[in-house]
Amino acid sequence: QVHLVESGGGLVQPGGSLRLSCAASGRILSINAMGWYRQAPGKQRELVARSTSGGTTDYADSVQGRFTISRDNARNTVYLQMNSLKPEDTAVYYCNALILEMIGLSGRKENDCWGQGIAVTVSS
Repeated sequence: QVHLVESGGGLVQPGGSLRLSCAASGRILSINAMGWYRQAPGKQRELVARSTSGGTTDYADSVQGRFTISRDNARNTVYLQMNSLKPEDTAVYYCNALILEMIGLSGRKENDCWGQGIAVTVSS
């Protein structure tokens, strides 16, 4: 079974920076898109940034120019560098990945995988 483990969240003052990491582990054959979503209290989960295996990146308008997504394909890891953080960035951030997983001896299955979520709080 594939697992996504996030790290790097916490409390930061407005204008500060944080770097989130998400590492995928398990019987992974390949990873297509990897990205980050967030959910603030009382709001729906929303896309923050996404990176495809082809190198295409997408950002929410609200984070464009402040956040940067990157991947280390050799380590099956995706990062989110967050700069100039604002109180409205406060949310639980979730890692997401579309993973082709090996099943049994020769089977394969594509899974839409989620991490457990990590809290980011921007407050003075």
